[in-house]
Amino acid sequence: MGLLSLAIWTPIAFGLVLLMFGKDENALAVRWFALIGAVASFLVTLPLWSRFDPSVVEMQFVENVSWIERFNVFYHLGVDGISLAFVLLTSFITIVVVIAGWQVITERVNQYMGAFLVLSGLMIAVFCAVDALLFYVFFEATLIPMYLIIGVWGGPRKIYAAFKFFLYTLLGSVLLLVSLVYLYVHSGGSFDLMRWYSLPLSAQEQTWLFLGFLAAFAVKVPMWPVHTWLPDVHVEAPTGGSAILAAIMLKLGAYGFLRFSLPILPDASHDFAPLILALSLVAVIYVGLVALVQEDMKKLVAYSSVAHMGFVSLGIFLFTPLGISGALVQMVGHGFVSAAMFLCIGVLYDRVHSREIASYGGVINTMPTFGAFAILFAMANCGLPGTAGFVGEWMVILAAVKSSFALGLGAATALIFGAAYTLWMVKRVYLGPVANQDVRDLIDINPREFFMLALLALAVLAMGIDPKPLTDLMGPSVDELVRLSSLSKI
Repeated sequence: MGLLSLAIWTPIAFGLVLLMFGKDENALAVRWFALIGAVASFLVTLPLWSRFDPSVVEMQFVENVSWIERFNVFYHLGVDGISLAFVLLTSFITIVVVIAGWQVITERVNQYMGAFLVLSGLMIAVFCAVDALLFYVFFEATLIPMYLIIGVWGGPRKIYAAFKFFLYTLLGSVLLLVSLVYLYVHSGGSFDLMRWYSLPLSAQEQTWLFLGFLAAFAVKVPMWPVHTWLPDVHVEAPTGGSAILAAIMLKLGAYGFLRFSLPILPDASHDFAPLILALSLVAVIYVGLVALVQEDMKKLVAYSSVAHMGFVSLGIFLFTPLGISGALVQMVGHGFVSAAMFLCIGVLYDRVHSREIASYGGVINTMPTFGAFAILFAMANCGLPGTAGFVGEWMVILAAVKSSFALGLGAATALIFGAAYTLWMVKRVYLGPVANQDVRDLIDINPREFFMLALLALAVLAMGIDPKPLTDLMGPSVDELVRLSSLSKI
């Protein structure tokens, strides 16, 4: 078995064992087994990093085995500098999510942990798939464990939120499947992405195919105005579900644009770029204003995620190495920061059982260690220099200014709105005198919570202080993507 298959199937295997054999009366053993599975899944991805050659633009660690011979479908895997970063991010966040649910989840523990491990493997498979149908199968399969995580362990309106999540994403994916089948027929019966990159397509064909891709990937990002499912899902999902959704699942849509839309449909991508840039600015500015008036902490961070992902789509459709690199760095940085923000909200919710900002005040007086972590992550969410939240945003704004001063100015306003809604929440929740008896009775974080937040704090600071290893990893692959997106196929 190759390294990529190990990265994919190790968490899935651990997850399936938990689903089949775990029982609530053995909850502690189940939790330890899940943690061992998550750590093992992360460790098998490390050789991918150590053996990867960033100077090579072709796919590495390639595995290619016939799967459905009749339709020329292959179990074809590979990673480049773009996808490898998300494989590592996914396996890392999975460890944090398992630790986060250690004491909180008390019913169906094996199913909860198993669902997350299976979801982790499926998401890694999306980033590794080089066969388009294989990509689609894994892309859709991720919906199943997430649907269950929301619908079984979510809040009072969990069924509504889970159904909305499934409906939005599935409807968009139907058009994705139609587009993939068209390209399969047009290419003479091949689902090989590398072959599709050199496929000649007319302007009309590219237009319709781009719209098909847009329907699926825009919902996943999510771009305005198809973002309305995200706040509902975040509010109802358990803390771990919100963390994995914001950190990884939202990135699947942006990754789809990079892997499909730009290299396969370069002319249509440039034609639709003004529309995408406009929608991205709306997400950055309007959704930032919407976040400013939220009273529920989870809803505020959910809208914040929409605004931050607006930077990603903005950077991608600038078609420059700086813009796309900035978008990718923003995706990774947002993965760390958004997961940390949701986990901090989870720490408070576990104690007070309220997500309302008005239920808190002066938390840092009774939870000083936790308050230090929470304010660090809030500063990263604002885009403070020296944190992971700054690097990608700065690169995208710089690329936008080089393209158009007005575009750069619009993007830069996000820093103001981001600081406004994040600091407004920090002021009301963490600072000032103790507001009520619930806050007065709070107990600071335990060693498990400290370890979980410390892992994310180290990642946020390391990436903010020295992003060069990440940009060097992605650089040649980004340059190749820019080259492919500049080649007209008409």
